[in-house]
Amino acid sequence: MDKPTPSPGGVVTSRAGRDAGRKFAILAVEGEWLALADGQLRRVEKPKRKKLMHVRVTPHILPEIVLLLNDGTQIENHHLRKALKALEEKLCQKTTQ
Repeated sequence: MDKPTPSPGGVVTSRAGRDAGRKFAILAVEGEWLALADGQLRRVEKPKRKKLMHVRVTPHILPEIVLLLNDGTQIENHHLRKALKALEEKLCQKTTQ
């Protein structure tokens, strides 16, 4: 199976650092660097820059965030929190079934 490629609106899990295990939305891809935010620990105003090797790219996409990025609309922290929470609930629902 091929590794998912990181793209804006995608979801990654941090593998290193004090935020290890947290899920983040990708806001931008800059070569081997990613700009990440989750709306809580890392806010949109000051996204975390992490190297690709320090995250695990998941196959999940946040469609709401992709639409906002494509429209050029300003993403706000509540958008990220809502999208990541919905993803977590969806994943938890799958595991309990």
